[in-house]
Parts: sequence; C-alpha cells; structure tokens
Amino acid sequence: MNYILFDDPQRNELLPFTFTRPIAEIRVGILTIREKWEHYLQCKTSSLTEDYLSVKYPLTKGNLNVLINGSVCPNPDLVKKITSLKPNHALLCKESLIAVCLNEKDIANLDESENITDIEINDAYLKLNNLWDIFSENGQAISEDFTLLTNGKTSAPLSKTNTLVNPELIFAEKGAKVECAVLNASQGPIFIGKDAEIMEGALIRGPFALGEHSVVKMGAKIYGPTTIGPYSNIGGEVNNSVVFGYSNKAHDGFLGNSVIGEWCNIGADSNNSNLKNNYL
Repeated sequence: MNYILFDDPQRNELLPFTFTRPIAEIRVGILTIREKWEHYLQCKTSSLTEDYLSVKYPLTKGNLNVLINGSVCPNPDLVKKITSLKPNHALLCKESLIAVCLNEKDIANLDESENITDIEINDAYLKLNNLWDIFSENGQAISEDFTLLTNGKTSAPLSKTNTLVNPELIFAEKGAKVECAVLNASQGPIFIGKDAEIMEGALIRGPFALGEHSVVKMGAKIYGPTTIGPYSNIGGEVNNSVVFGYSNKAHDGFLGNSVIGEWCNIGADSNNSNLKNNYL
C-alpha cells in the first residue's frame, strides 16, 4: 500500500509555518506528524501539498493509495481503521476527512469524488487546527510519542550526579550526556535524544523532549510541556514551547507559550510575554 499525507483545508490556520512545509512536517510532541505516521506504518510517506512545496516534498503515487489528513496524529485504534480501508472508502469525523483509499487516477479529483463510501468515526485523536494547538496539545503528544518510542526499550544509564524524580518516566537514547541536572518527571515524561546533552545546573520539569544532538545549556530552567527539536541550543527560561529544530535560544531570557521554526536564532536576554494585557 502507498501512503500519502495530504494538507488539511485549514492549512492557512497554521501559517506562517505552512508557508515552507506541509502540515505533516510540523513537530508536536517528540516527533513530527510525518515521523509518527511512518513509525506506525513502517514505511515512507509522501505529501499532497501546495504546488510550490512539491519540489521539496514530491508526491509519490501507487496503484492503490491511502491518503491521510496530515494534521491528524496517529494512535493505534486510528491506524488500525485506516490500514483496513477498502478502495473508495473514507473515514470522516464530524465531516472532516481523516483518510480515504483511492486508485491512482482518482487522486487528482480528491475533492470531487462522488463514488466514495463514507464511514463516520468518533475516535479520540490529536489534530492541529490552529497555531496554538502546537503547544497546547504538546503535553499529550509528548506522552504518546514517549510510549511509542520507548516501548520494549531500556534507557541509557544516567550519571549519579543527577537528581531524578520519577525515573521510570525518564528515557535517554544512546550517546546522551547529562551531568549534575535535576530531571523531574512527576508531571510527565522526559525524553533525551541520541547524542543530546543537558549541562550541569539545568532544571527540567516534564513533559519534556530534547531532540538528537541538541544541548540544554548550564543553569537553564525548563517547564513542561516543552519540546526542543534536533540540533538546537537552549538556555535561560523556557515554558510550554515547541522548537521545531536547528534553532538556538542559547542565552538568558524568557520564552513561553511559543512555537519556533527551523533555523531561527533568539538573541541574548530576549523575552516574550505569555500573558495577555487583560490578564486572561
């Protein structure tokens, strides 16, 4: 079976991030939405997206294709229903298209297909409809990804110089370095990616995810739910934020209730407010 992740009609609600990527390339939790689907499906996916994005994210068609809404995050029940779809059958939830199985020639007419049998479902799942969903739903996404990625695996050992609270929900991949840090997983899991580093004096409260080759600098204070994608440097105070990856906030300053894309650099002592001026 060939699997394609298509952009939800509400993609404009996720601008500016969807200017440069399909929705499925958004990181929420530990993984991007595409990485979640590929982990469950155990195969590569392609994208049905805007024409100008298809140069970097080309569409691959097969004789029989399952098109999946790229704003929807998978879970075992949803994956089971989608992989069981028959040709010309679609899953809908509250009139929102979740997935449809089509022959190659019908993909171009996705919005005009008339011979589709609709199957209404009421499954609970995570879906990105607005920008703020990326950080407001991040705690649930981290927990789900943590279970997915650590199932049947054993964490790399962490140094005794660290203080660990609820260590059964702390997982470090091979090559991770953590010294003289406080990791508190009492409110949610903490995931430390391959070859990532948490420097001495860092205070981290889960849910928290640190991508591969990323660094939490000395004395950083991080409140969950927070995700730091791969190859990033983070310092200062961070609360309830998502950094897609390849970005730096390496110095003091506050970042809260925020989403940072890729290849961004936040200057020293930069601050943002996560409280409206009407105190709501």
